[in-house]
Amino acid sequence: MAVTSREAAKLRGQRGKKARFLHKPNCTTCRKARKFMERRGFQLYFRDLAKDKLSSTELEKLIGNRDYTEFLNSRNELYRRKKMKIKPPTRREAISMMAKEPNLIRRPVVLAGGRVVLGFDEDGIARL
Repeated sequence: MAVTSREAAKLRGQRGKKARFLHKPNCTTCRKARKFMERRGFQLYFRDLAKDKLSSTELEKLIGNRDYTEFLNSRNELYRRKKMKIKPPTRREAISMMAKEPNLIRRPVVLAGGRVVLGFDEDGIARL
């Protein structure tokens, strides 16, 4: 597939752009997002959420003013078992659970330029 000159210019603008990439290495969505970003020249700094869990304080800062429920992984077994879609936990409960059970965090979490992108969101990544 040929790249137009406009697309090439856009890619050049992203070359060397740095991003923190919070992930689980064996997560399919994380691998797709990583590949997508690396092809676009992003320089990624990795944090394995399973080995290096986020603390409640880090989660508070990461979530900030955003809707905390967007950070919950709806594919997680705990999410489904506790029926969090129907009865979401409070912000404090959600942060506590995500700190203890990192698989409950929607992945990957990409941080760059003060922005946060959750999951494999091509449009969100393109705006970084």
